[in-house]
Amino acid sequence: MTALAQTDATALDDADPLAGIRDLFVLRDGLIYLDGNSLGPAPKSAFAEIEQAMREEWGHDLITSWNKAGWFMLTDTLGDKVAGLIGAESGEVVVCDTTSINIYKALQAALSLRPGRKVIVAEGGSFPTDLYIAQGVQAFAPDTKLRLEGRDGGTLEELIGDDTAVVLVNQVDYRSGRLRDMAAVTARAHASGALVVWDLCHSAGIMPVALNASKADLAVGCTYKYLNGGPGAPAFIFCAKRHQGEIRQPLSGWWGHRVPFAFDPGFDADPGIRKFLCGTQPILSLRALKAGLELFETVDLDAVRAKSMQLTDLFIRLIVERCGGHGIELASPRDAAMRGSQVALAHPDGYAIMQALAARDVIGDFRAPDIMRFGFAPLYIRFLDVWNAVEILRDVLESGVWRDAQFAQRAATVT
Repeated sequence: MTALAQTDATALDDADPLAGIRDLFVLRDGLIYLDGNSLGPAPKSAFAEIEQAMREEWGHDLITSWNKAGWFMLTDTLGDKVAGLIGAESGEVVVCDTTSINIYKALQAALSLRPGRKVIVAEGGSFPTDLYIAQGVQAFAPDTKLRLEGRDGGTLEELIGDDTAVVLVNQVDYRSGRLRDMAAVTARAHASGALVVWDLCHSAGIMPVALNASKADLAVGCTYKYLNGGPGAPAFIFCAKRHQGEIRQPLSGWWGHRVPFAFDPGFDADPGIRKFLCGTQPILSLRALKAGLELFETVDLDAVRAKSMQLTDLFIRLIVERCGGHGIELASPRDAAMRGSQVALAHPDGYAIMQALAARDVIGDFRAPDIMRFGFAPLYIRFLDVWNAVEILRDVLESGVWRDAQFAQRAATVT
């Protein structure tokens, strides 16, 4: 196989149908930002959204903005925008709260539909908050059992049985980037009478997601990664319409009431997706997210996925060609169809290497114990960025600069 040249990356950029979208983001010159799988960059339009919400709506119109500016229904209007990205219908998604809170709601809601079953099945290597929330549910219902893939059985599918109420599963693994087959896992759970809660944190906005086509029951996800909603942006929760009439969730706050401004002392849940709301939502954060979601209105997610696979394939090929002999191992699936939009590399000194890269404006992140993660968001990452990132990584490895003591100092937030 002929080695790739820098001109090959430039040619790919010249032919990229998504190339112009990069200009809609704030990205400083010289930065190679490969951490959009943790926090997406700011859309330029987000500043105008927040400015308007603060100066005109909050600053001038004050409380009338709940109606006049549509604040109260932002959870729904933005939820419908998210729905279009994850294969859901209008009225099946609301944007609210955090991923952790929404996982709690979703698990308890699923258990409410399977009152005779007491088992939650999840991945042993799941993102920790998923497991912490599942453990919290279990702690307040001691008869509930938690079965984990890799701890209590070989595969997730093998752990699903007639006593399983709900399966909690990530579509894309946060460490390795491995992609789960949504339709197959959902079908396996349904065959045993169980429900599924899908965590879409690492798939929403980076690939077509087919919740309804896969007959999914519930799903949650964050909006500050590939959806570019900003740090701490509200999460979202999906519930299929076929479940909405019967399902219940435990956080019965006033925004989830059928008629919240009736101020009835008794809780009467909204019959639709709004029953998954709880309390007042952060309007300024929602307005920033609005800018992020509107970027997708002219974007073909099939094109996003195609470029994602090209970017990650190029990165892996260049790593093999140019960074061999330094103890790096590929920790992601080699087949692009089996991974999301990130590549994980394993190295015993991965943290120090990532800090050395950051010092040269190549930003990825690190996940213990040894995973170097690189995220490739096709709306703003260029093929030339991939080439340059690998060249800088090669130099960091060959020069040994990562061994400098400054790069071993760990911050409270490990990136």
